[in-house]
Amino acid sequence: MALSSFDIDAPRWDQSTFMGRLKHFFNITDCRTAVLSDSRLDEAKALVESCRAGSVPPGTSVEQLHYAKKLYDSAFHPDTGDRMNLIGRMSFQVPGGMAITGFMLQFYRTVPAVVFWQWVNQSFNALVNYTNRNAASPISPKQIGVAYVTATSTALATAVGLNLYTKKAPPLVARWVPFAAVAAANCVNIPMMRQQEILNGIAVTDENGNKLGHSKKAAAKGIAQVVISRITMAAPGMIILPIIMQRLEKYKFMQRITFLHGPIQVMLVGVFLIFMVPAACSLFPQRCSMAVSKLEPELRDSIVSQYGDKVQLVYFNKGL
Repeated sequence: MALSSFDIDAPRWDQSTFMGRLKHFFNITDCRTAVLSDSRLDEAKALVESCRAGSVPPGTSVEQLHYAKKLYDSAFHPDTGDRMNLIGRMSFQVPGGMAITGFMLQFYRTVPAVVFWQWVNQSFNALVNYTNRNAASPISPKQIGVAYVTATSTALATAVGLNLYTKKAPPLVARWVPFAAVAAANCVNIPMMRQQEILNGIAVTDENGNKLGHSKKAAAKGIAQVVISRITMAAPGMIILPIIMQRLEKYKFMQRITFLHGPIQVMLVGVFLIFMVPAACSLFPQRCSMAVSKLEPELRDSIVSQYGDKVQLVYFNKGL
């Protein structure tokens, strides 16, 4: 195979199918890539850019190109090409998420503990949401601050309110309060952090990447899919794990090692997230599409006047 003609941006797996997307996200959410040095990531980026320019270094194998693209996709923003901060990368979702979620599930009984861990979680989520936004729609520091405060307040109000409300409820119900708070906050945090896309629209293109305009409806669709994905990502660990822990805690050996309950939950959440991070990211295509007929009248008419019925779908990066 002539590497000079190798299309490094062509997906290795069919992105129109769930299984193809699952393989792709298992590849780029590999948490081992999170510990690589910036210089190693920059080397991968240089190799990807060389391949795009048609000048692959002599002696480079296809496997090396695929690995370089894996590192590039895991660490660099798809819109800007800039290296993303470590904590905001999807490859950091397993180690970061397992620690925070495990402690949220362990320390759910007292209001101070609930407040602290929900604050930590929303701070983490805000950074992840900002890092994985559609970068074509800039957001000001003030808007970031408002989004962060609003989402954190929502999470705290939901968690503290339900925590007090479930004092007389069965113990298992109280264990599910952290998930309710996380789900409610995600419904606020993500739209708020990406409000510019909702207010001004998101860039949409034709199948070949030619820009056609900006659409608020496309932005709303993409953000809604991200919200669903994030809640799905957290759901199994935060719903099933409390059931498992409640049953385990009845055994005497577990009652003798209460100091290990937190670490045990952290590790079990990690097991869930290893599978759920790529699975949740795979629910919808990263390159989202929308029928021209469902766009805003002005944009729809503009596309029809220029291209007639040649363009039936528009495409956009929905973010993660």
